[in-house]
Amino acid sequence: MTADELRAKTPDQLRDNLVSLKKEAFNLRFRQATGQLENTARMRALRRDVARIKTVLNQKAAQAAAN
Repeated sequence: MTADELRAKTPDQLRDNLVSLKKEAFNLRFRQATGQLENTARMRALRRDVARIKTVLNQKAAQAAAN
């Protein structure tokens, strides 16, 4: 998921996406703790996706406040 794709979405869509990614992160952490996680790189990618979404949300909020 690229930042350009995220900028095209509305803030509500971004928040929904953020909630689903956080649920997935929880599940991955649980599976890692039990030793069932095979693709450990997915955790890193997921954390970066969450950071991207938060950054775009903050940019949209700052832009809305400036207008």
